[in-house]
Amino acid sequence: MFKIRAVAIDTYPENTVFLPRHDSGYGAEQFQALRKIEICHDGTSILATLAIMDDEHLLQRGEIGLGEQAFRRLGLPEGTRVTIAQAKPPASLEAVRRKIGGDTLTDDEIAAIIRDVARHLYSPMEIAAFLVACAAFMTTDETLALTRAMANVGNRLKWDAPLVVDKHCIGGIPGNRTSMIVVPIVAAHGLIIPKTSSRAITSPSGTSDTMEVLANVDISVERMRDIVAHEKAVLAWGGRVNLSPADDVLISVERPLRIDTYEQMVASILSKKLAAGSTHLVIDIPVGPTAKVRSHNEAVRLRKLFEYVAGKVGITIDVVLTDGSQPIGRGIGPVLEARDVMAVLRGEPNAPADLRDRAVMLAGRVLDFDPRIKGGQGHARALELLESGAALAAMERLILAQGPQQQPMPLGELTFEVPAPRDGRVTAIDCHLIARIARLAGAPMEKGAGIDLLCKVGDPVGAGQPLYRIHATSQTGLNFACELAGEASGYTVAA
Repeated sequence: MFKIRAVAIDTYPENTVFLPRHDSGYGAEQFQALRKIEICHDGTSILATLAIMDDEHLLQRGEIGLGEQAFRRLGLPEGTRVTIAQAKPPASLEAVRRKIGGDTLTDDEIAAIIRDVARHLYSPMEIAAFLVACAAFMTTDETLALTRAMANVGNRLKWDAPLVVDKHCIGGIPGNRTSMIVVPIVAAHGLIIPKTSSRAITSPSGTSDTMEVLANVDISVERMRDIVAHEKAVLAWGGRVNLSPADDVLISVERPLRIDTYEQMVASILSKKLAAGSTHLVIDIPVGPTAKVRSHNEAVRLRKLFEYVAGKVGITIDVVLTDGSQPIGRGIGPVLEARDVMAVLRGEPNAPADLRDRAVMLAGRVLDFDPRIKGGQGHARALELLESGAALAAMERLILAQGPQQQPMPLGELTFEVPAPRDGRVTAIDCHLIARIARLAGAPMEKGAGIDLLCKVGDPVGAGQPLYRIHATSQTGLNFACELAGEASGYTVAA
């Protein structure tokens, strides 16, 4: 038996256990065999990847160390005596191997895989194998099974209301932070809209990343229920309330691999909405040459997949195809996007008109779910709530209820302005490339990093005039972003 000791090493998302090479009772030939081990105590257990510790000062004789994730997930105090044993691979891995071979999996097989992923029984390599296999081929019924399996693992929220609305954008358009405007508009109207979001996967910021600049998003289920009861809304990180927790594990592997297939996207979004108790949902699918969805035909295919799965799981859905030809707003990155959102809600004269107009349109589609509103009047009602200041007041109450951000998050002070190569007019902006530059600058991990767009499509520019300003909080981040921007700015300027 060993005593456990917490080791302050972040090994997210993987569980890691540190075992002394000497005086541990295991010979060198056993280390490879015990690459993954099970740690047990009185019916509680976790699987963890083994790392061999050669520094004799970090662990005492008879101790094993647990990385931050493993220690938290095991949930036992330091000094607890545990046993270790060679871990058996999850039985569901056999289904993953079959999927790699091109087989179609049953509902039960997919449910077993997702349960084991949520229990952290899979290594990142095994999760990646599953994701890549699904990206290669996945049927509509498998997508439905994946959605249900992900929603059934973790918490399922229920609200005492027949109408619980939500809005979600599939992403891919930098600066498209409409949810933070839609939610207070809808809440000011009086509909329940418990908005939970994941962290950014491949973008420079997600709703949770941007809202965190203004308020706490790490909210418990109990606190979330209380906030919704009083404010009709919440803007929270879904990972904290354990909604579709397998999705967060999958996202942690999808992010570095930049995997974002339509099937996995639909399962991820709808499983979260189903777990959050949503009954009615507006989906925003931006379509553009450098967006996630590049053509109208692709958008129609994705819309039909959303409609099919949503119908099967009992969610009323309205899919909106929007313009994804360029970034929305001016700010790209958490601090800059929060600036734009609050400018729209405050009605500032320099607020981005495209962000305002899109948010009002989407809020109107959500309000059209309300049977009390006459057909087609949702847009007018949304505009009224924004212009009257009711939406701003709702947002201010929401920030206060969730807890105002106590940690100052300034805009990155290290900057570089990317100049126009010639006189002319901006004819195109590459959303994908602009997002990559913003991520290299440090967004979303560094809240103050990102890009401030100084010109949009259609604007006239002179040679040397700044097209956009890169913000970074570290010289390394600025250098990386500038290097890519130097190779390709993401802007097309035509004479």
